[in-house]
Amino acid sequence: MKPHHAMPGQSDEWFTPPEVFDALEVTFDLDVAQPETGRAFLSVPCRRFLTVSENGLIAPWDGFVWMNPPFGGRNGVVPWLARFMEHGNGIACVNALTSAGWFHDFAPQADALLFPRGKTKFVRPDGTRGNSPGNGVVLIGMGSQAVNALLNAQKNGLGMVTRIVERQAA
Repeated sequence: MKPHHAMPGQSDEWFTPPEVFDALEVTFDLDVAQPETGRAFLSVPCRRFLTVSENGLIAPWDGFVWMNPPFGGRNGVVPWLARFMEHGNGIACVNALTSAGWFHDFAPQADALLFPRGKTKFVRPDGTRGNSPGNGVVLIGMGSQAVNALLNAQKNGLGMVTRIVERQAA
């Protein structure tokens, strides 16, 4: 995750804080975009993971996935979200850029969205917490297991869930 810009000589990797996973109360089958450095401070409860050297955009995905993709570039998240939506089973953590075109393209496809209360303070590769970032995040859920996990997180005080309900023609 790259919501912040790295200082010269520092990593621009940022890890999802453990309280997010504590609130979700799930274990993922696969983390599709895990960093290769600072791994001692990762808190993703997952059975397997892919790093940049395995290229999660093209490597096979299966099961219930966690995706906290690289946040680089204006539309850098788009290929990751396209792959995530195609997979259809997991939770993605992305910037909550609700005015961005890609947000309007992908959010309506979700089964549920969770907007965490306040701004999520991510963990640096050295284990320290970042300051309040410029943007909030949204957890995008696909599939029934994701919906249940996001509802757990809401019950546990992480934030507010909105569910996308397909309307039937009258």
